[in-house]
Amino acid sequence: MTLAPRLDLRQSQSLVMTPQLKQAIGLLQLSNLELEAVLMDAASANPLLRVSGQEGEKDAKADPKAEEPAEAGSADGESALDISAELIDRDRDTGDFPDFGATGGGGFDGDFGNDFAPGGGPTLSEHLHDQLCMAHGTPVQLFIARQIIGRLDEAGYLTVPLEELARDLGVSVDDAEAALRMVQSLEPTGVGARDLAECISLQLAERDRLDPCISLMLNNLDLLARGNLAQLKRMCRASDEDIAEMIADIRSCDPRPGHVFGVEPAPPVVPDVLVRGDGVAGWLVSLNRENLPRLVVDRAYHARVSPSCRDKAASSWLGEQLADANRLVRALDQRQRTILTVAREIVKRQEGFFLRGVSALVPLTRREVAEATQLHESTVSRVTANKFLHCTRGCFELRFFFASGVSASGGGEQDGDQGAASAEAVKAAIRALIDAEPADGILSDDALVTELKKQGYEIARRTVAKYREAAGLGSSVQRRRQKALSRAG
Repeated sequence: MTLAPRLDLRQSQSLVMTPQLKQAIGLLQLSNLELEAVLMDAASANPLLRVSGQEGEKDAKADPKAEEPAEAGSADGESALDISAELIDRDRDTGDFPDFGATGGGGFDGDFGNDFAPGGGPTLSEHLHDQLCMAHGTPVQLFIARQIIGRLDEAGYLTVPLEELARDLGVSVDDAEAALRMVQSLEPTGVGARDLAECISLQLAERDRLDPCISLMLNNLDLLARGNLAQLKRMCRASDEDIAEMIADIRSCDPRPGHVFGVEPAPPVVPDVLVRGDGVAGWLVSLNRENLPRLVVDRAYHARVSPSCRDKAASSWLGEQLADANRLVRALDQRQRTILTVAREIVKRQEGFFLRGVSALVPLTRREVAEATQLHESTVSRVTANKFLHCTRGCFELRFFFASGVSASGGGEQDGDQGAASAEAVKAAIRALIDAEPADGILSDDALVTELKKQGYEIARRTVAKYREAAGLGSSVQRRRQKALSRAG
């Protein structure tokens, strides 16, 4: 066998990520506020570009040649965004439920989960001392509890060993332990913990999610940190699905419960899409023009400076700046049309929500919207990222409308023709049951499962607990305590 060089002719196809394609993808996933910052940078680098508000819009109307209109079906049009999933990284959701506290609206207006909202409120120590006034215990235990509260760090942890604390105060270790349990019963749940495992255990116990398997996992957090899931699986004698659910439960806990008292309030949400109408005459879906930046190509300036470019380099540079400006304007126009297309399809699919509320949400996936709009699924994912929709029911993130489904056997109105109900509809049903429960008849998660089955929802207890927590509703123990305090007050 001999080695010798030779020439071979091969054919292959590949999709190249052009600068124009990268620009279109980057602009598509930005919110209007982020887009404005990007356009300001582009305008400062390109003398032919300027970002205008309402005043600029008047100038553009006065000079129709000031801005080049986008060409439908251009090279930077819709086909530029429908690219292969192998070429770009898809946006992946880490959960089925929106973060209601961060988005400023999630369809629920209850009080659970908002008791400790940051911004101008009491400190952690003040908040705990106020609750301690209603706690029951001996004078010695109350004295020790106040000392424990004074020694908590910013995250709410007790960093001083309990034996050392008892020795310094001249009390017994039993009284110190009773006082610590008293502090750990206060809100927010998890304060007074001595380590991360105890902090998470307190939160899971309040949710009625602390079982022997997850306790064993908490005792071996070092294995979880190293990603040694195989050994955890053997120790807990659990399946892959159970291990994944337990990890999700642990990640849902707040490792620093005291930090909520030192966080700045979240900025208000500015919607990107506006929906008007009542469903009778149709729905009007439009972009929010008030915070939508307008990019203008200054052709008058180009006409003035073009004759002064006498050498080839200057003329070529000016031509590149004009081409870049026109390309950016077309990309912005395509971004707006793509967002409107996806938003209109979402409104069409979730019309029941706009008419009857969250209980009428139907299961919806990005693939279904992508097939209906003839866009790629990754494009739909980018459109719905960091975008908010405002309607008569409030302000919602576009991802809120992509609800997972659960089996429904009752054939109720919210089931539609798909034999499934939206996860948000189930959460709304759970909230309705909890709101209607009397103070002396608090429903446990098992009782909620029974009541939901009567309404046609086939759902497991663990899923009920997960949906209840995602809706910001406390456990039966927490609700019983809150209603008892309300009656006492």
